[in-house]
Formats: sequence, structure tokens, C-alpha cells
Amino acid sequence: MDEVWETQAAWWQARFTRGVDAEYTEQILPMLAARLAGAGTVVDVGCGEGQVSRPVAAAGSVVVGVDGSAAQLVEAVGRGGGAHYVRGLATGLPLRQGSADAVVLCLVVEHVADLSALVGEVARVLRPGGSALVVMNHPLLHSPDSCWVDDWGPDGEAECYWRVGPYLPEAVLDEEVDPGVVVRFWHRPLSAYVNSFAAQGLLVTEMVEPAPPQDFQVVLSDPAMAATVPRLLLLALRKV
Repeated sequence: MDEVWETQAAWWQARFTRGVDAEYTEQILPMLAARLAGAGTVVDVGCGEGQVSRPVAAAGSVVVGVDGSAAQLVEAVGRGGGAHYVRGLATGLPLRQGSADAVVLCLVVEHVADLSALVGEVARVLRPGGSALVVMNHPLLHSPDSCWVDDWGPDGEAECYWRVGPYLPEAVLDEEVDPGVVVRFWHRPLSAYVNSFAAQGLLVTEMVEPAPPQDFQVVLSDPAMAATVPRLLLLALRKV
């Protein structure tokens, strides 16, 4: 399924970059910027067209963006911004051991089949004491068949809630995220991620579950309820 990021690069660039997507502009980019301030060398794994790499480089870090899609990297180079880009896989980073002060995995881990290999590569390229920032779709609240439900309560009043699907079993999902665009996701419980990180000496130092941005809440039937269900999860890790 890696070819989707090659053949559908233009779809991603149009739908999620240049300020179009509120989750990036209002949540992801500010969260990452605050935690990467002062970092020396930052590796952006699965960098796509450089949406994370550019502002981190502008803040003064040396940024290396790694992606397997040539179409994404061509766009990244064309948009400029001072980051360096190289083509490579998340499970085989073309970088030296201990060469990074920080590694970013932004909406990447749920698209990689071999979690152990991915985490091993992050640990390998990080220097001792270095940090990793992982942003993912919340594993609990975006488990298979989870969705927003508009229903009627026993008193006849409208009732809205977020339904959580099977959480503990690991699963592979091919989701049609837009007409003709199918993306593969690997669902894993949060424990699978934390335990895999810990096995490689990457310990969690912070976990953030932000409320959805206002622009997302207002499109649902009950914005107040929507504000109580985080779509994203950020884990900050440190290599020991």
C-alpha cells in the first residue's frame, strides 16, 4: 500500500497542507514546535511534502526529512524552507547511528506494518538522551468501527456519542478516505506502542490528548460532545 503516497501525493498535498487542515495548523504544528524548540538535528520520518520539516527548520534546527515517496519529496524540495530531504523507508533510515537529537513521527506509525523495525530505527538514529515525538490517531478512539453516532435516548431526546469499536485486537484496515483513495492503517492498542518503545530504551515522558480543533467540532451535530473526544494522541519519548 506504500504506492498510495506516491500515486495520491497530490490528493494529500491538496487536502492537508498549506493551512487547509485545522488539525495541522491549530494542533499538530504548534505542539511539535513547542517541544522541538532548541533541538539541533531533527529527523522527520515520513515527512511527505515537508509540512512539519519547514517550520522546524525555520526555527533554527537542522532538519532531515525522510520519505519513501518521490512525488512527495519533489514537492517538498520545490516548496523550499531550508530542510534537507532524502528518500528512504521508515524501517531502514539512511542515517548514521546517533546522528539525531530528535525524531518526529507525525501520523506515520499507524501506516507501518513492522512496528518493531520502525521503533528500532528511531532508537538507532537517536543520540543518548535524544527525544522522539510521535503523533498518531488516538488508538482507542479510532479503533475499527469507531464512529460518531446520532441516536435517540429512552426519553425520546436526541443523544450523541462516540462509539468505540474493538480496541484490543490488532487489525489491518483498508479505509477509503476519499472517493478512489484507499489508505492502509494498522490498528494497535496503546500498550503495543508503549511496550515496543520501552523495549528499545525509549521511555514516555509526556502524553497529550488534545480536544479536536474548533473547526472540526462545529461540523458535528453536538460540538460540546465532540470537544470531549480527542482524535489525536501525542507521545513524547526520551532515549535512555
